[in-house]
Amino acid sequence: MAPSLFLAVSILGAFFTLNAYMPQRRTGPLAIPSFLLGWLTSELPIHHIVWQAALTVLFIWAGALETSAGWLGLGLCLVSWAALINLALIARQSENVFEAGLATGLGQDYRDEIAPDWRERIERAAPPPGLTVNPFRMARGDVEVVRDIAYAPEGGKRNWLDVYKPSGGTSGAPVLLQIHGGGWTIGNKHEQALPLMHHLAAQGWICVAINYRLSPKATFPDHLVDCKRAIAWIRSEIEQHGGDPNFIAVTGGSAGGHLTAMVALTANDPEYQPGFEEVDTRVQAAVPFYGVYDFSDHYGLHANRSVVGMVGKTVLKRNPETQLDDFRRASPLHRIHADAPPFLTIHGTSDGLAAIEEARAFAQKLQATSSAAAVFVELPGTQHAFEVFHSMRTRASVLAVTRFLGWTLARAKEAS
Repeated sequence: MAPSLFLAVSILGAFFTLNAYMPQRRTGPLAIPSFLLGWLTSELPIHHIVWQAALTVLFIWAGALETSAGWLGLGLCLVSWAALINLALIARQSENVFEAGLATGLGQDYRDEIAPDWRERIERAAPPPGLTVNPFRMARGDVEVVRDIAYAPEGGKRNWLDVYKPSGGTSGAPVLLQIHGGGWTIGNKHEQALPLMHHLAAQGWICVAINYRLSPKATFPDHLVDCKRAIAWIRSEIEQHGGDPNFIAVTGGSAGGHLTAMVALTANDPEYQPGFEEVDTRVQAAVPFYGVYDFSDHYGLHANRSVVGMVGKTVLKRNPETQLDDFRRASPLHRIHADAPPFLTIHGTSDGLAAIEEARAFAQKLQATSSAAAVFVELPGTQHAFEVFHSMRTRASVLAVTRFLGWTLARAKEAS
């Protein structure tokens, strides 16, 4: 019994590893489970080796190597572990990949252009954790979180926000607005970008994480309107928390990446500011992670064509066959213009939910059109939602975003 069971468990572990290398991107219902398994495996490869090795020791103690099935299982484990170690080595290169992207997009000497006070903060700050025993531990003593502040009182919990700030207080601090993902239908402000927000707040930033109305109850552009209402709240209220209302950067992943790009590309558009048209909703920088950039799928780049149908039925509530212009208007790829703010667009090559090909097209068009910096970082072997918890890639992304924001902050101060 032990040898056969050991072989079955070994096959399962090897499947996890294989799926991390070859995620299912065009197989409809298999895409989401493939993402979930590949996400945890590719970001936590050492953890997978540990649990598999522990089980292997137990199986060997129980007599799993008494038959050829057990030896076959052990062979599969060894091959799988070697492949997992390679995943860890790929992840360790992420910092070099980010640095190469920043140097290409901003210039080889971009670090020297960061204001001396912020450069000193960046250099002396304790780096964010890498691959820890508990990658989901986020709280730290030097960061205070003020929760559940209403930014649009009539909206209920979906229009609440949290403020992350240095526990010792600050004033005149730059502000980062975080927009969560979840396919425009699920998600919450306390679930994503926590490593980034805690790291920035510890360095003196103010980070604002928001909820927004969700589909199917909400219809786009309700989601975008809420994001802009949050900017209006930051303009009027963030000084009370030590923030500078004149420097706002925006970030988010997945659906939050889409909304991040839309916020940055539709500044002061009255269509998306009903009742607060006079508020300045410009942002000084945008950092979308693994976003969706073309609801219309104009170039046929979606990993799964069902995205258009889901967006049409649930989010836009429009028919793509007869109302395709509405899909384009809601798509960052079709809203790019020369006055876009600086962008750092981040995407993984193994993303099973949002097409890397679409991110490339968005970044290329942005680079060709915008007069501001447009940096694109393509991370090898990286799944969707990779920076939600601590990992080697998360650490690299937090450091890179910190440097990019420091550079944009210096540029904004020079221009003011």
